[in-house]
Amino acid sequence: MADGLKIGLFGVHRGAQAEPDALSRRARLAEQAGFESVWVGDHISLPMGAETVAAYPPEEHRLEAISALSFLAGITSRVRLGVAVIVLPQRQPLVLAKQLTTIDVLSKGRLIFGIGVGYVESELRALGVSMSERAARTDEYLAAIRAAWDEQAPDFSGRYVAWGNLMQRPLPLQRPGPRVIVGGSSAPAYRRALRLAHGFNGHNWTLAETAPRLGEIRTLAETVARPPELGTLEITVTPRELLDLDTARRYADLGVHRLTILPRDLDSPTAVEALIEQIGESVIGRL
Repeated sequence: MADGLKIGLFGVHRGAQAEPDALSRRARLAEQAGFESVWVGDHISLPMGAETVAAYPPEEHRLEAISALSFLAGITSRVRLGVAVIVLPQRQPLVLAKQLTTIDVLSKGRLIFGIGVGYVESELRALGVSMSERAARTDEYLAAIRAAWDEQAPDFSGRYVAWGNLMQRPLPLQRPGPRVIVGGSSAPAYRRALRLAHGFNGHNWTLAETAPRLGEIRTLAETVARPPELGTLEITVTPRELLDLDTARRYADLGVHRLTILPRDLDSPTAVEALIEQIGESVIGRL
């Protein structure tokens, strides 16, 4: 049932929200309204013309994810801070490990680290990554980041990155590191989440799509070895529907643990802030 369902706010780094006063106001309003978390996404650059990703016009303002999370860490005190998801293969893992640690320390342990393999070929290529390497790089980079977070500071040797006799301090406040979630809508993404992560993130799913996809994850879980220290796979969904109490409860009944709400009109301060207040009163306050 819906008891314990968490509600987050997604997309606070895009559109008019990229303006610092708007970002501050909306993040604090979400915290006051009882949202469990606020979330940003990750694209460094987006293609123009025929290659344009329909949901993400390249001219839309979009803050860099790590920088935005650092800002949010300083202006909030309770909400968890999530990225869904870092396009991991296009990030240098030793640098990213340090950036994520810094956010976790500055936020007093509120970071949720989402990862994905990426799908925008021109963006990946511009950052030195081929589509054929993205999955292998993702798995290796996550292992490298976790090695940097290991208290014993082990050497790391992989196909794409290696180091020896190096140490990073401080360590993340959350031990052995922030919770990791995997994003995507494919069997490889589901397997990666089951093998390597604490949770899974489904972006822009409807109720009708969520049921069979969670069924596929549960079927795969019967054959994928999951390390016991990762615990139960936590399911996060960014729903496509407008959220009301009944819809929230229906997602919870499917086995969803968190809903991250993406306002549809990111450029309207009144619409976004009214939505935050409405969900706080009619959904969060009644779950």
